[in-house]
Amino acid sequence: MKEKDYAQIRKEFRQRQSRQLLSIAVSLLLMLLLALLQKRPDLFGELPKNAVSGLQIIVIAAFIAFSVSNWKCPACNKYLGPDINKHLCKKCGTRLQ
Repeated sequence: MKEKDYAQIRKEFRQRQSRQLLSIAVSLLLMLLLALLQKRPDLFGELPKNAVSGLQIIVIAAFIAFSVSNWKCPACNKYLGPDINKHLCKKCGTRLQ
């Protein structure tokens, strides 16, 4: 591969990593808010506990779906696994950072 290709791969990986970190932060904040609503359902008006549980499931499912589509190697398009600070793709050996 040419150096430009490696530079493009690293740039794409940083973008994917940034999106992944942002999705983790947003998901955690939403889950904390929903946990608060689970304990105090009258905080923002009366909410049934089933609705809050349903919203928690939706947040988790949305996070998983986003991660499956976003957290892939820019070179081989395979899932990168649970490590957010990858240096190499285990599938194709491409240097990511």
